[in-house]
Amino acid sequence: MEIRSKVIALVEPVLAEQGLELIDLEHRAEGHGQVVRFLVDREGGVDLDTLSRLSRELSVLLDVEEPLPGTYTLEVSSPGIHRPLRKPEHFVRYIGKRVRIRSHAPINGQRNFCGTLATVTAGGVTLRLDGGPESYFEFSTIEKANYEHEFSAADFGKRAVPR
Repeated sequence: MEIRSKVIALVEPVLAEQGLELIDLEHRAEGHGQVVRFLVDREGGVDLDTLSRLSRELSVLLDVEEPLPGTYTLEVSSPGIHRPLRKPEHFVRYIGKRVRIRSHAPINGQRNFCGTLATVTAGGVTLRLDGGPESYFEFSTIEKANYEHEFSAADFGKRAVPR
């Protein structure tokens, strides 16, 4: 079993106990070591206290179980505004919203696509492309996908409230 799969199998029960969902796990070499980055969320979002507590808990779990060879840096955060879409159920939540998709291989000479998510099936998604037709992407051909939040003029007009 690859490292990523081992780590996911270890942490998902811990997350489920706390009503959290693993949105994504990144494991890669950075600098002189490796980084393990968990993106977690739940209905209504996650707060800093939850992320801090979870970071400590996962650190202990990973140190005891040792699924990672060598030293690593652990990061636990929310998925952010341009959240990654990894599982079919992630896509379903964003039907009718803007989504950015990068394919593993070029399709008609390009790998990056942006448009409105039209449909989600068991095998893939249909994207109504900006300035173009609808295109179907099988999940197996998607390298990366993200929700693209559309900011309104009102978002930019808001000012911080003085304290």
